[in-house]
Amino acid sequence: MNAFHNESQNDSSYDNDYEDEVCEKEKVVKFGSIAVPLFFSVVITLSLTGNILVLVILALYENLKSLTNIFILNLAISDLIFTTGLPFWAIYHIWGWFFSEVTCKIVTFVFFTGFYSSILFLTIMTIYRYLAVVHPLSNLSTQRSNVGCFVSVLMWMISIGAAMPALFYSSIVPVPHSIDKHSLGCEYGTTLWKTIAISQQNVFFLVAFVVMAFCYIKILARITRTRSHTKNRAVKLVFCIVAVFFIGWVPYNVAIFLRILDDNLIPPFDDCEASVRLDYVFYVCRLIAFSHCCLNPIFYAFLGVNFRTHLKSILLRVFNRQSPVEEQPVRMQNLISQGSMY
Repeated sequence: MNAFHNESQNDSSYDNDYEDEVCEKEKVVKFGSIAVPLFFSVVITLSLTGNILVLVILALYENLKSLTNIFILNLAISDLIFTTGLPFWAIYHIWGWFFSEVTCKIVTFVFFTGFYSSILFLTIMTIYRYLAVVHPLSNLSTQRSNVGCFVSVLMWMISIGAAMPALFYSSIVPVPHSIDKHSLGCEYGTTLWKTIAISQQNVFFLVAFVVMAFCYIKILARITRTRSHTKNRAVKLVFCIVAVFFIGWVPYNVAIFLRILDDNLIPPFDDCEASVRLDYVFYVCRLIAFSHCCLNPIFYAFLGVNFRTHLKSILLRVFNRQSPVEEQPVRMQNLISQGSMY
């Protein structure tokens, strides 16, 4: 009888400990179920419209033998690939993950492929701009489509390879919101693989940051001694794209690193209140970071003179059909450019 009583006390003690371990996060979940779908709907619309426009302009008007245009093409494809995963995450935040485990693996794999390829192509664009400005006579700065195709294929292979763990180790797992309520989530099945994936993202990001920082310090030092308007405009465009990428992704990378500490109950995240605050921060940082896929076309529109010209031409064709006599000068103006869409 005493043994049964002691066992009951132990069970009661275990239940109390479990209740203490599970944070009440229903308010966080409710915030996510409203903010994420609304925000992602806007991002998806802008990203699909903008990046498809970039692809159309590149195909109709631009010289795809230009290395810069090859990299812009791949960056637009990367952003579109990234965007295809957002509807699934929006639905997940409303109703939980009710898709199959295969879909979970594919969507997570697509997300990481888009993430890594964006970083790599922005890094390559920065390196190429560094070579063009700082070492204009080097062989690498004057190479054309064959080098661009090789580098692009290599970047995609690295991105796919880096995203493979998501394909193999993502699974459907229970996500507790409170003591008696949980939903299904699409995440890494073990804390180990989650830690590895986050560490890999942070390493990619830090390496890219160091490379881009070095390149831009050298570029800024050089352009202060030159008055080339075209070259400076190209540098400004790439700089804005890279700067916004980092402004968006630095807080996200910090947040996911802190979540490793949270998962392992490392102080101060062993406290429930701190864990809840981190969840809110993570939601906001992720919304900002994921919006990067719709911002690049906006920069092309504001800073790329050729892009604006081609965009006006497309809009005229769509909304203001010209007579054959009027259309001829426009065609002559829109012959395929020999440089980039800057």
